[in-house]
Amino acid sequence: MATPRYVEQNAFGLASCDDRGAIAFDSEIAPLADGGIVRDPKSDELIPAPAGTIEYVLPGRTPLTSIGPIAGRNTLAVALPAGYTRLLLPAYAARRDAPPLPLFGYTFACAVGERLHVAAMRTDESEIWQPRAFAAGELEATVERRLARDPANRILRQVALCSLEYGCFTAQNVFLECGEAALPVSPTCNARCIGCISEQEADAGIQSPQARIAEETAATELAAVAIHHLERVEDGIVSFGQGCEGEPLLRSITIARAIEAIRHGRANGTINLNTNGSQPRALERCIDAGLDAVRISLNSFRPRVYAAYYRPAGYDLGDVLESIRLAIARGLRVSLNLLTHPGVTDDEEEIAVMERFLRASPVSMVQTRTLNIDPAVYFEAVGRPKAVIGMRNAIERIRQRARVGNFTHTH
Repeated sequence: MATPRYVEQNAFGLASCDDRGAIAFDSEIAPLADGGIVRDPKSDELIPAPAGTIEYVLPGRTPLTSIGPIAGRNTLAVALPAGYTRLLLPAYAARRDAPPLPLFGYTFACAVGERLHVAAMRTDESEIWQPRAFAAGELEATVERRLARDPANRILRQVALCSLEYGCFTAQNVFLECGEAALPVSPTCNARCIGCISEQEADAGIQSPQARIAEETAATELAAVAIHHLERVEDGIVSFGQGCEGEPLLRSITIARAIEAIRHGRANGTINLNTNGSQPRALERCIDAGLDAVRISLNSFRPRVYAAYYRPAGYDLGDVLESIRLAIARGLRVSLNLLTHPGVTDDEEEIAVMERFLRASPVSMVQTRTLNIDPAVYFEAVGRPKAVIGMRNAIERIRQRARVGNFTHTH
């Protein structure tokens, strides 16, 4: 990766929006950022906005600056493309009319000269996960051709929706025949995550950005999609557990049968499971069937913070950690899907607990994943930090214990 070039700290200017979403830069006003505490951004926390950055207006939220709130303006935030990790949140004062924020990842942004800069660092690279551009109708035609080959397969119908409506890369990979391909399997879950992207409670005040798979698909359907993919992608990955579903371990018997069928048809590639790790015995069933890799999601190694976000039913963080240890002991490639959030992930207490666990249970990779949630909602649930070390420092400390990245790699 290229060495980042930093800018002088006094060069930061406010980037904000009017009510219509028009962005304006003001080099005379220094913006503040939120890193668990509201403070000045640092030069080594900012990079030029990379290709694929998406700007968001935060309605009803006045930007905070070194001279106080700026009335008449709305806070600007950005969503980062894949391969980058967020370092800071936008700092703002919410007005009484501020609506709830949808489930996106909100990153601090400012102006440096005439260019937008964002609080992020590059943490992985992969051509497969770069922003994609298709000619008009190209992706739709590719999806239709594949659906025509297996019109009754409910997995294909779901990943077609995710490909065309939500731009999901792992879903698109099913049709593009490359990389990691999605195998959604479970319509139910044993957690009630406050940031769940596929199912929100009726009184949550926000909509889920994706539609969860509605049916319990069969092992034969799963195996058919996986075998087709591995026939065409020698080092491909097929993955149970996607954003459009609940918890796959609740269907471990079906998954185990599908894995056995896949391995009966193909010996190549990697069979992966993305899971919350809530049921170690169900995970063991999948391992016995031939599972190669597992990616276990969590937001924290502290029981209180974990429970406040996941709101688990019938399990706790101890079960999750047991699943990690089990998968390591059985020789799987184990990754953690770490849902990161400035002011929580880089809390000194959090990092210390994480280091102790990773020292005793070394994993192959820690994949940093921006937690898509209204920051105010998350802080209300888990609390503000006592002492923060900064996201860049936190990531460097994690790197001393495990490889850090954002994507599932085959080696």
